[in-house]
Amino acid sequence: MDVIGRVSFSNCDPIFDGLDEKWSILSAPPAWLTGHVLRKDCLTAPIPAADYALHHDELLLLPDLGIVSSGDVGSVLLFGSRPLESMRDIALPSDSSTSKVLLRWALGNRGLDPKFVESGPDIDTMLAKCDGALLIGDRSLMASREYPDLVKLDLGREWNESTGLPMVFGVFAARRDSPKNHLIRAYNDMISQLVKFETDNSWRSSVISRSSEKLGFPHARMDDYFRREVRNRMNDRDVEGLTTFLKIACGMEDVPEWAFHSE
Repeated sequence: MDVIGRVSFSNCDPIFDGLDEKWSILSAPPAWLTGHVLRKDCLTAPIPAADYALHHDELLLLPDLGIVSSGDVGSVLLFGSRPLESMRDIALPSDSSTSKVLLRWALGNRGLDPKFVESGPDIDTMLAKCDGALLIGDRSLMASREYPDLVKLDLGREWNESTGLPMVFGVFAARRDSPKNHLIRAYNDMISQLVKFETDNSWRSSVISRSSEKLGFPHARMDDYFRREVRNRMNDRDVEGLTTFLKIACGMEDVPEWAFHSE
């Protein structure tokens, strides 16, 4: 049985909820999935865009699929008890790569240079030792519910306001030596689930209900998350945003390479 990796957060539920059972799913934090792909633990997975920049000579991207925002992302947030400009140090989570690169870029743009401290992704522990705490995914969503007054920066909005472009946090990557026919099968099954989420209102509602129950959020909040903040379909404008991020934030000169092109 072929294995597909998935982010262990809700942001990919529209792709993976209901995926054909012929696929075995390997669930892991984003930064861990990069290693799983490189070690052939899975055929493909949504990995941090910043990790793709580091390993692009070994990887190809699947078209159309990603973890994208066009403004507020809602789940990549900097928290703190003091203003951004006054933060002396910021705790960075161990489960992310793109958000850390993006935060450094964003603060550099503002002329800020705090100290960064690696930490486990727990907001109370992080803020006990640092002025700021960067969190991603479901932990960020839950922390923003529990500590709304501590939200200081939404990194999706910061990127969009600075560049005018969407932000691609995650890309579906595979090793260059992966069997193309297997990748196309995986792509077709994942894109079919995404199309179902986009076009079948009853199915969409059931996926959102399961995501809501998992996190303990109202259905309306998760509906808003998938409608307004995070999406999994990449268009040409998103690819432009990805290419720009890879170049100006990650220092990657090459353009992204695709395993194949969708029809």
